[in-house]
Amino acid sequence: MSSIAASVPLGAPRRAWLTDLPVLLVAVVWGTSYLAAKGITTTHTVIAVLVLRFAVVLPVLVAAGWRRLRALNAAQWRGAGLLGLILSGIFLLETYGVVHTSATNAGLIISLTMIFTPLAEAAVTRRRPPRAFLAAAALSVAGVVLLTQGGGFTTPSTGDLLMLLAALARTVHVLAMSRIKAVRSADSLSLTTVQLGSAVAVFAVLASVPGTGAAPWSVAAGFGPREWAGLVFLSVFCTLFAFFVQMWAVRRTSPSRVSLLLGTEPLWAAAAGIALAGDRLGVLGVAGAALVLAGTSWGRRAADEGDR
Repeated sequence: MSSIAASVPLGAPRRAWLTDLPVLLVAVVWGTSYLAAKGITTTHTVIAVLVLRFAVVLPVLVAAGWRRLRALNAAQWRGAGLLGLILSGIFLLETYGVVHTSATNAGLIISLTMIFTPLAEAAVTRRRPPRAFLAAAALSVAGVVLLTQGGGFTTPSTGDLLMLLAALARTVHVLAMSRIKAVRSADSLSLTTVQLGSAVAVFAVLASVPGTGAAPWSVAAGFGPREWAGLVFLSVFCTLFAFFVQMWAVRRTSPSRVSLLLGTEPLWAAAAGIALAGDRLGVLGVAGAALVLAGTSWGRRAADEGDR
C-alpha cells in the first residue's frame, strides 16, 4: 500500500476531485430531471417534448462550435452519430418511463447503471469483477424488485420496466464513449453537438409519423411560463451540461467510475419526489430504496478496490 501511495503524485487526489465534481453535479441535475419531465410531459407529448428539449440548445451549440465541427473527420462524425442514436434510445425510454412511474422510482431504478456498467466493462475486457461487487449487484437488483412492489407483490409497472431498459441503454452509451477510438481525441463540444443533432433528427422523424402524439409546435404553443422554465432546465442543464461533462469525464477516468459517481442520482431523485411531488414509497418501497442505495454504494467501493 505504501509503495502505491508513494508512486502517486501529491496532486493526483485533487485532480481526481476536479474531474469528479462536475460528474456529481450531473447526478444532481439528472436526479431532479425526472420531476421536471413529469411536470411538462404526458403520454401523447413525449416525442414533441424531446424535439423541443434538444432543438432549444442545438442552434447555440452549432454556432458556438462551428469551426471545431468542421474539423471533425469522417470517422469522428460516424462515431458521434452512433452515440447520438444510442442517446435517442435512452431519452425515449427514460421519458416514456417517467410518465408511467414516479420520479422516485425512476431515479432509483436508473441508478442500476452504476452496477450494470462495471459488469459490462468486465465482460468486454474479460476481467472478472470482485465477488463483493457481484454481491452488491445482487443486493441492488433485489432492492429494485422491492421498490416496485410498494403496494404489495404485483407485476412491475410499464414505467419501471422502461426505466430498467434505460439503465441498460445508459450502460451501452458509457461503454461506447470509451470504446469508440475515433471519438477519444475529438473536441468534447463538437462530439456533444453531433450526438444531440443525431438524437433530435431521430425524434423529428418519429414526430412526423402519424399516431406518435402531438406536434412539437402545437405543444410549444400551449406551454406557459412554468412549462417553458421546465423545458429550459431540461435542455440546458440536464442535456447540454450533463452530456458535455459526461463526454469530457469519461475520457479522463474509467466508464465504471463515471457511472459510480452518477450513483448519487437516486438520492436527489428521491428527495425531489418526496419533498416536491409528495411521493410515498410504502414499507416495501422504503426497504427497496435502502437496498438499492446500499448496493450501489457497496458496489462503488468494491469496484474502486478492484481497480486498485
